[in-house]
Amino acid sequence: MSTRRTLAVGLIGYQFMGKAHSNAWRQAPRFFILPADLRLKTVCGRNKSGVKKAATQLGWDKAETDWRRVVDDPQIDIIDICTPNDTHCEIAVAAARAGKAILCEKPLARNAAEAETMVRAVKKARVVNMICHNYRRIPAIAFAKQMIERGDLGDRILHFRARYAQDWIVDPNFPLVWRLQSKIAGSGALGDIFSHVIDLGRYLVGELRDVCGALQTFVKERPLAGRANQTRHRGKVTVDDAVTIIGRFKNGALASVEATRFAPGRKNSLTLEINGSAGSLLFDLEEMNKLRFYSCRDPKDSQGFRDIIVTEPSHPYVANWWPPGHLIGYEHSFVHTVVDLVKAVVARKTVQPNFADGLQNQRVLNAIARSARSRRWIKL
Repeated sequence: MSTRRTLAVGLIGYQFMGKAHSNAWRQAPRFFILPADLRLKTVCGRNKSGVKKAATQLGWDKAETDWRRVVDDPQIDIIDICTPNDTHCEIAVAAARAGKAILCEKPLARNAAEAETMVRAVKKARVVNMICHNYRRIPAIAFAKQMIERGDLGDRILHFRARYAQDWIVDPNFPLVWRLQSKIAGSGALGDIFSHVIDLGRYLVGELRDVCGALQTFVKERPLAGRANQTRHRGKVTVDDAVTIIGRFKNGALASVEATRFAPGRKNSLTLEINGSAGSLLFDLEEMNKLRFYSCRDPKDSQGFRDIIVTEPSHPYVANWWPPGHLIGYEHSFVHTVVDLVKAVVARKTVQPNFADGLQNQRVLNAIARSARSRRWIKL
């Protein structure tokens, strides 16, 4: 008689993404049949009082302030990395050497060199690894992939258009947080939100062949966080505020993509349009339970965009939630990510997107940065 396995999780980082991941670890076994039980063993953060409060609020057994102790804990099976980008590589490499399965927030690293180091580490250790591009697991996005693969848009994809727009740093007096410093973040909108769009493009359409991009920093200096005199104490912004590219996929499709954190009124707007030889698909994150679909195969007198409400039990992941027409949200995409990771860990199988995908995304980001500097097309 076999004993059911319990996987213990160590979460490093407890702010925005740490909260989203904590909720996912708690909810996954309540709504999905998993091949193992889950234990939320340790949450880690630098602020002792803050991480203790987070442990209580988010449901973790223990709080820790040194990530090395979490990685070295022999009782922990999975390390979940939700820290600033400059720590991803060191933590992931240590976790791989300790034989842990790893979930890492995007972008995988600050640059391709760090990402390559991380890929080598997980390959050498043969540990299950995953990068958290959770938008792949929005049911509407996963269903869009099914529609594309079964030929609903035709036998050829022609265009991938996408825009990711936010507005949280429009105010020039917003302080110089870590996401605006290249030595910590690696890049700005490019790595923070554009990486999501590139990952979705690769997931839905295929690999890019070449890119031509432009980067812009609209506010060059900002007040230093925690300083009373904001006029006097200012620091240089060393990342991009916005990015725009055109590109070509290996299958011949054209890409037109932008990301900006300077779009007043756009809080977290992600829109996609994919045009094929026989139809089109549209997705809007602010209406994430819906796709808009146009088919050239419909009768001429009744052609037009129609809504597909992605809440049927036959749609990806949906059967584990609510009856048709009852909507799910942003947090559910993280639950789906955890579900697929746990299945992969127990089966010791590859899950996507993994660190190799994160590396490929980073290579695209690096190519765009090179293109912006040289004002030339860059081949991948």
